[in-house]
Amino acid sequence: MAIVTRGECPSTTAGLGAAEALFHSLSDSTRLAIVRRLADGEARVADLVTQLGLAQSTVSKHVACLRGCGLVDGRPEGRQVFYSLTRPELMELLASAEVVLAATGHAVALCPTYGTGRHGVGDAR
Repeated sequence: MAIVTRGECPSTTAGLGAAEALFHSLSDSTRLAIVRRLADGEARVADLVTQLGLAQSTVSKHVACLRGCGLVDGRPEGRQVFYSLTRPELMELLASAEVVLAATGHAVALCPTYGTGRHGVGDAR
C-alpha cells in the first residue's frame, strides 16, 4: 500500500480499502481476544467460550467474521472444527500496535472520534 501525504490528509494510491477492512476486523475487543487466544494454538468454539467467558453465539459470530476476513481458518476433525490463525504475522502487527500505543502514551484512547471515552448518537449521558 502506497500512502501519499498531501498536507495533513493522507491519501492512498492503492489498497486503503483492504487496510481499512483489516483494522476494522480487529477493532472489536472480542475478536482481538480470539486472535490473541489463537496465537497460542488452535481451539474449538467450545474452548473459546470457556476461556473467554462469552456466549457460544457471540464467539461463533466473531470467529465467522475473522474467517470471512481470511485471518482465521478452521480444520475439521470429526464433528469438531479447530480454528487457528492463517497468518502468524498478525501477531507482529498487534505487537507493533502495542509499541505505538506505548510511544503515544495511549493518546488514541482520548481521541474524540475513536477513543474509549467517546459518546456517539444514542449514548445515554
